[in-house]
Amino acid sequence: MKTIQQIGLLLLASLFVTACSTTKITSSWKAANVQPKHYSKILVLGLIKDSDRSLQEKMEAHLVDDLKSKGYNAVGSLQEFGPKAFSNVTEAEALARLKQSNIDAVVTIVLLDKQKERNYVPGRMYYSPYVMYYNRFWPYYGTLNYRIYEPGYYVTDTRYFWESNVYEVSTQSLLYSVQTKSFDPANSESLGHEYGRLIIADIVKNNILLQQ
Repeated sequence: MKTIQQIGLLLLASLFVTACSTTKITSSWKAANVQPKHYSKILVLGLIKDSDRSLQEKMEAHLVDDLKSKGYNAVGSLQEFGPKAFSNVTEAEALARLKQSNIDAVVTIVLLDKQKERNYVPGRMYYSPYVMYYNRFWPYYGTLNYRIYEPGYYVTDTRYFWESNVYEVSTQSLLYSVQTKSFDPANSESLGHEYGRLIIADIVKNNILLQQ
C-alpha cells in the first residue's frame, strides 16, 4: 500500500511532466461511424520543407516507434521510400508504390506554420516580502537595488503548428485529423518524442486503429 508521501511524490511528478509539456492538442476530429480496423502496414509521412529534413527524420522516427510500441507495424517515408519518392509522380503512381509496399494506412505529419517571436524578459524586479530584509535598512536596500538594476534580456521563442491525418489507402478516405501547437521545444529530438506519444495516445483513445 502506498504511503501518503509516495502518493504525494507521484502527484508532483505527474504535475511536473504536464508542466514541462511543450505540445498541446488544439483540436481533433474523426469521421462518423469509423470502426477500429487492423492495418497490416502503416506509413508515417512527414510533409516538411527540405530545409528541415532533420526535423522530418525525427518526427517520423518517433511516431513510427510509438506506433510500434503499441504493436502496430509502421515505417517512415524517408526510411521506406527516400526523400523524393512522391515528388513528380501521379496519383496512380503514388498509390501503386504504397500498395507494392503493402501499406494500407497513412499517418501524415504536416508542419502548417513555424513562427519565431523575440520577447523581452525583464530583470528580477518583483515583490517578495522577505522579513529578514525589511527589518534592516542595508540588507533591504542592497536586495532591492540589485533587483531594480539587474538588466533584462531578449529570448527567441519558436511556435510550431502541426496537423496529422490518418488515411485508409484502399478508399483514400480521411479517418481522423488532429491539430497541435508546440511551444519552444528544447530540440527536434524532444519535439518528435513528445509529439509522437501525444498523437498516438489520441488516435488510440478515439478508436481509429484496432489495437494488436
